[in-house]
Amino acid sequence: MIPKIDSVSHSNERLVLKAVAAAATLVLIGLSTSACRDEEHARVAGWSMIDPAQRHAIRVSREPEQMSLRVSRSSRGLSPQQRAQVVDFAARARAADAGNTKIVIASPAGSPNEVSSARAVDQIRYLLGQSGIADSSIGLEAYHANGEVRPPVRMAFVRYVAHAPECGYWPSNLARETHNIPYENFGCATQRNFANQVANPGDLVEPRSETERSGERRDKAWENYTQGKPTGAERSKDERSDVNEN
Repeated sequence: MIPKIDSVSHSNERLVLKAVAAAATLVLIGLSTSACRDEEHARVAGWSMIDPAQRHAIRVSREPEQMSLRVSRSSRGLSPQQRAQVVDFAARARAADAGNTKIVIASPAGSPNEVSSARAVDQIRYLLGQSGIADSSIGLEAYHANGEVRPPVRMAFVRYVAHAPECGYWPSNLARETHNIPYENFGCATQRNFANQVANPGDLVEPRSETERSGERRDKAWENYTQGKPTGAERSKDERSDVNEN
């Protein structure tokens, strides 16, 4: 009886080993298949960015816009040409304004033209106000002339600048591309044109500040409501029409 028991145990052992080997094979196949799927999914959703705005991103930086106006010692302020330059400078500042633009005026101190430069600064502030620049958006500061005979009055503000992406990258032959995903140069031309044509690159970074509301009509409607009067606009007889049933 003992030999029979040994033979049975050996056969069971072989069956168990075969079952373990088969199970291990299935596990390895499953792992390899899942690895292939994860790699393909990562290539589409993670490693290969398919959104042109992400792949060909527009970089926005802040750079100073400057202008210098030289005022002589005997001058009474700005010349007509300099006045036109200030108005043009204010127009550029307003076009680049995203709600937080501030124009800084730097006047020389301790120079022979200090007094005339101070007169020029007063005229600059007036011209900026006439151009729609609020007084709270104007900053004043002084700088040392360092012995210069006629140092300029400096004006500056910080503006946003859009940097377009570089296009023309074709690393593979699209005729042989089988993954059916956007190619490397896809959408680059659109992003580059958009960066070159945007009027105010600051809009790509943050929204503009809101202006004050026009509340005349709202106040009138509320006044009529509190007095029990109709809040709608009254129409004249010329605005009314009669329907003739005939």
